[in-house]
Amino acid sequence: MCALAGIEAAALTDHNTVGNCAAFCEAAERYGIIALPGMELTTAEEVHLVCVFGDLDAARVFEAEVFRRLPPLENNPRIFGPQVKMDSRDTALGEERRMLSAATGIGIYEAPGLVAALGGVCWPAHIDRPSFSLISNLGLWDPELGFPFAEVSRACPPSFLDRPDLKGLPVITASDAHYLDQVMDACQQITLTEKNPAALLSWLKRPDFKAFKTMSP
Repeated sequence: MCALAGIEAAALTDHNTVGNCAAFCEAAERYGIIALPGMELTTAEEVHLVCVFGDLDAARVFEAEVFRRLPPLENNPRIFGPQVKMDSRDTALGEERRMLSAATGIGIYEAPGLVAALGGVCWPAHIDRPSFSLISNLGLWDPELGFPFAEVSRACPPSFLDRPDLKGLPVITASDAHYLDQVMDACQQITLTEKNPAALLSWLKRPDFKAFKTMSP
């Protein structure tokens, strides 16, 4: 779906797990797509953070810490849906039994350091949404958190970024796709020194928004 949408770089960020990232990266390689393993972390404050890493080993170390700090609850697929593990050819391998939608014990002020220590980078997801966002749950943007930018949803009204605490904040838009038909067409462009995951991760850590372009959908 990413290839059909014209996307050349993507990350898989399931909630509180990297369990499908190996399959995703393998599939992306077949289509010439730069892929980063990642996770949409739910912090202790119930804020969603997008966390991405340079390789699967680092992503799995972070997942181990997340699992250690998830509440000991089992997923109920009748309520929350099955948490399916896949291979790169779309074959179901089984299900994750932990309840991945729960908040972890990792606080939002702690998370950036944990991710950076493993060579990764993180940023707040969909800050314009009325739930599970930094603005809705904390009430304001704190520059001391040190995020390089923030993500806004596709439905974000332009006036949202006129808030005094968000003035001048660099933002990107992502699919936040929970289903394949939600993968959006390529609409943003960056210039990388090389076409590989390391160059993409390097840009995300130190983004050059002067070279960031928003394309027509």
